[in-house]
Amino acid sequence: MTILRVNQVTKKFGSFTALNGIDLEVGQGEVYGFIGPNGAGKTTTIRILLGILQATSGTAEIFGLDAWRDAVEIHKRIAYVPGEVNLWSNLTGGEVIDLFVKLRGANGKNRREELIRRFDLDPTKKCGTYSKGNRQKVALIAAFASDADLYILDEPTSGLDPLMEQVFQECIREVKAAGKSVLLSSHILSEVEKLCDKVSIIRQGRVIESGTLQELRHLTRTRVQVETAEPIPNLDQLTGIHDLNVLDRGVVFHVDSDRIGQVIQEISKYRILSLESTPPTLEDLFIHHYRDEGGGRQ
Repeated sequence: MTILRVNQVTKKFGSFTALNGIDLEVGQGEVYGFIGPNGAGKTTTIRILLGILQATSGTAEIFGLDAWRDAVEIHKRIAYVPGEVNLWSNLTGGEVIDLFVKLRGANGKNRREELIRRFDLDPTKKCGTYSKGNRQKVALIAAFASDADLYILDEPTSGLDPLMEQVFQECIREVKAAGKSVLLSSHILSEVEKLCDKVSIIRQGRVIESGTLQELRHLTRTRVQVETAEPIPNLDQLTGIHDLNVLDRGVVFHVDSDRIGQVIQEISKYRILSLESTPPTLEDLFIHHYRDEGGGRQ
């Protein structure tokens, strides 16, 4: 069952085209990653889905309803967390959470208390005293305490420390297990890799690639730089090796994540002197896979 569908949506601001015919489709119980560099069009797309902006052309639907015309009805069943949360400075965190939960007509007091504990938030402090990370916690607790059918999250872990990011990931897995859907906009590739069933990559207002992470295996290649006491023959012929370059001391290459163990086992025969492995960043992804038509970097 399709929960969210974007079909050939274009958005123009004067002569500037922010979105150029993008397509998205999120199914029930699916966590969908929407990734791209800053300024690619992620937030513009989300604002269209929330009914804040009207598309210049194309259609955007949630629960089979038009995102612009039926925004009020749609908002009864969705929860939204932006990457930059602004709160009422004179209200406490707990008061803001209660307000948001009551606006949705939910009565999730037990869930609220559990989330406050898990996110390690002091709900008695005024929002004006909160750090960016604590403001994000308030928004996330309010979202997960409400019984939404769709969670639209735009860079939701901005400002969170690694421990709180783990709590966030646990919450995503829980709502997925309950049959809820999530649209997760992020520029953190590792976060998307851990959570998402499918991914769309947006660049300069266009969706340039979509699919499951298995289908987009090049997203999860790891960069390896290794120096060995003896030269490694025919390394480029090993399954899973890509972009091999010989350096003054050793070699550097990319390897499919599911082949790392076999590759390390093979090169260890030649006495490893040093070894560095680096997970791919979104920046690496765009540099190596999505160059401009002229071949230069974006």
